[in-house]
Amino acid sequence: MSAVVAVPVKDLVNAKQRLIPFLSPSERGDLARAMIEDVLDALARAQIGLVLVVTRDPAVEALARRHGADTLGEETNRGHTEAVAHAQRTALARGARRFLTIPGDVPCVTPGELAALADTPLEAPGAVFVPSLSGFGTNAALLEPPDAMALKFGEPSFDNHLGAARAAGLRPLVRRLPGLGLDIDAPEDLVLLLERGTSTRSAGLLASLDVPARLARRGPEA
Repeated sequence: MSAVVAVPVKDLVNAKQRLIPFLSPSERGDLARAMIEDVLDALARAQIGLVLVVTRDPAVEALARRHGADTLGEETNRGHTEAVAHAQRTALARGARRFLTIPGDVPCVTPGELAALADTPLEAPGAVFVPSLSGFGTNAALLEPPDAMALKFGEPSFDNHLGAARAAGLRPLVRRLPGLGLDIDAPEDLVLLLERGTSTRSAGLLASLDVPARLARRGPEA
C-alpha cells in the first residue's frame, strides 16, 4: 500500500462550537456534514490512497462509506492528536509507505492540491506540513514513513511541528495551499468560504440558510 489518508472527525452533534450562537445546533451539524462531504469528494477524485475516516459517530461512518472511504473506530473522542496517532499506527500496520492527515473542515480543498501534496518528493524519513491561513495551525501533515515522527495538533501546532521534525532529524518541507489552508471555525471563516468555495456543498448550504445576509447584519467583525 502506497499511502493512507486519515480524516479525523468528531461527532456531528457537538460540531463547531465556535459558531455558537451564530448558527443553531442543527445548522452546525449540517455544516459539519457538508464540509466532510466536500473533503471526501476531493479525496475520492484525487485518488491518492486509502482514506480512513477516524470517528466513533455512526452517522459519520455511514457518510464515509457513501463516499467510498473506510472507517477507523475509536472507543471515545480523545481528541484530534490521539485520533491521528491511532491512524498512524494503523497505516504502519497495513504497510503504507506514506501517511497523510487532513481535517474534515477544509471544504475548499481541491483534488489538485491533494495530488500535488501527496506527490511531494521526500527523502525518507521526511515530513511536509501545510499551515492554516493564520499560520498557527497545521492543516495537513505528510509523513514518510507513517511513524517518521509524532504529531500534536492545536495552535501553534505549525511551528511546533517544524521544531519537532527538526529535533527528530528531519528536514521538514512547507506547502502553502489556499484551499487546504482554510479551515472553518469562526464566523469570519464563513465569509471566506462563501467567497472562495462557491461550488462546494458547504457554501451552497450556507446560501440556503441565508447566511450571507446574516453575516452582513452581523457587521464588520464577521
